[in-house]
Amino acid sequence: MPARDYRLLSRTVAALALCLGALSSAAAPLPDAAPADAAFMALADDYFDNYYFPANPTAATTAGIHRYDERLEDFSRAGVQRQIKALHGYLHRFEAVDASSLSQRVQGDRELLLSSIRSSLLTLQTIRPWQKDPNLYSDGITAAAFILMERNFSPLDERLRLVCAREKLMPAALRAARLNLRNPPRIYTQIALEQLPAIVSFFQDDLPLAFGSTEDAGLKREFAAANARVIAALKGYQNWLTHVLLPQSHGDFRLGIRTFRAKLAYDEMVDTPLPRLLEIGMADMQRNQAEFARVARELEPDKSVRQVLAQLALDHPEPGQLLDSFRATFDSLIAFIDQHQIVTVPSAVRPILRETPPFMRATTFASMDTPGPYEPAAQEAYFNVTLPAPGWDADRTAGFMAQFNYPLISNVAVHEAYPGHYIQFLWMHRLDDRVRKLVGANTNSEGWAHYCEQMMLDEGYGPTGTGATDQRQSKLLRLGQLQDALLRNARYIVAIRLHTGHMTIDQAIDFFVQQGYQSREVGQVETKRASSDPTYLYYTLGKLQILKLRSDLAARQGSSFRLKDFHDAFMQQGFPPIRLVRRALLQDDSPTL
Repeated sequence: MPARDYRLLSRTVAALALCLGALSSAAAPLPDAAPADAAFMALADDYFDNYYFPANPTAATTAGIHRYDERLEDFSRAGVQRQIKALHGYLHRFEAVDASSLSQRVQGDRELLLSSIRSSLLTLQTIRPWQKDPNLYSDGITAAAFILMERNFSPLDERLRLVCAREKLMPAALRAARLNLRNPPRIYTQIALEQLPAIVSFFQDDLPLAFGSTEDAGLKREFAAANARVIAALKGYQNWLTHVLLPQSHGDFRLGIRTFRAKLAYDEMVDTPLPRLLEIGMADMQRNQAEFARVARELEPDKSVRQVLAQLALDHPEPGQLLDSFRATFDSLIAFIDQHQIVTVPSAVRPILRETPPFMRATTFASMDTPGPYEPAAQEAYFNVTLPAPGWDADRTAGFMAQFNYPLISNVAVHEAYPGHYIQFLWMHRLDDRVRKLVGANTNSEGWAHYCEQMMLDEGYGPTGTGATDQRQSKLLRLGQLQDALLRNARYIVAIRLHTGHMTIDQAIDFFVQQGYQSREVGQVETKRASSDPTYLYYTLGKLQILKLRSDLAARQGSSFRLKDFHDAFMQQGFPPIRLVRRALLQDDSPTL
């Protein structure tokens, strides 16, 4: 679901994290380690301020750091080589730090940065999206303009000047794409072509509309000229992709076993052998399938699982009512969290529901877009929901809306907002650790959100009456939660099998439909995502790690265990890999799975 990719930062959420009482002594630097901790954090500041944000100005803007708002990423091959050289230099400097001199928490920060840098080097040197993914360029320049448009962090005219500055650099970025791209996977070129009409529309329509109220005539002319050049460059890029690159797109998107394992180790600190990971994933999928069948029989004893699924798929709002349907879940979710002592909610401010921005719609159905951890002014958080396109026929629209049946709407609201991503984001403001504000793991952020889906129902969320209607609604909510769990199970299996050469694109789509209980339209979008998000098994993987951590902590604490205390302590750690959270809460390095 992530709405943006920080590369270094976690993929789906901005930054999430920390503070509150439970286990705070484990999180605080030890007094005698303070000088070493301070020296390490100074080195971390040097990394962010003198390499990462200058090299990634869109990420800086997104994080709320506005010193680089006039810049655009250097997409040239020489720029890539400069990044590689700088990353190797910082890798050696962080490796040279004596971990034993640091407090436990700062040891974790060192591990986070080392893993993140190794992941970045793996991406640039081995996976090489700059050479294989046409969408990296068109989506990248669009994100650079979108964040300036979306976040009202300074007066309109000032942000428009920044847009102009970035737009003047965008044609060069698309020229770099033509020089860099070599034999990409066909599916990557197809995804880029699928996204480009919406991207062109964004520059033609959305961006001028957003800045239409400026009264500076000279600035208007400057923007019109720069924007026209970007539109022309994008149309030329689209034509080049169609007629030149697509016929040359015969590359392989699969990572292979060695690279897949390395990425999983660097991004998530998971080194479990892949065959064992598959066993764990298949076992969880089978448990969820069996539970779905059990609840479906209780609900509709005369119907098969497939018939119940088909019935569920029909129970959805009209597309025009979808945003209101999501918004209507907030009151009951917030009340339940408060009444049942689920987790501390740091703010009463709610996220803003809106339609997913056009250039993000090809590979996401719903996402949470939160302000960066250092954003001083534009504090709005957006809950994005993708609607069917107006020109779709009835069958395609119906297939798309099947994923937004009413029980699934409730489940998605739990995942994205309460108590999922949005609550974890709100904890960020209590965090006083720059590394953990900016670096994290999807097994934590997505694992937490997915864990919440099951946890909320396990704790009793939903109708509480004993009547037939309430009982039926409770069962429908459980089926919705299980259907989403099976979607994540399918992602887990497909990610490993697809990228290790044991599954084709068509087989992956079929797997989502047959084993993941999804519509074919959803299976197609999910498989496209799998090709470029190879470790998106992190939803189920993180959920299973969190469930094990909770179980182990409850066994250790016995009658003193409180769910809210556990959740608050989990939030206090930021969003690092679960291995580091486990070390802080259990004071050991016991297995996470």
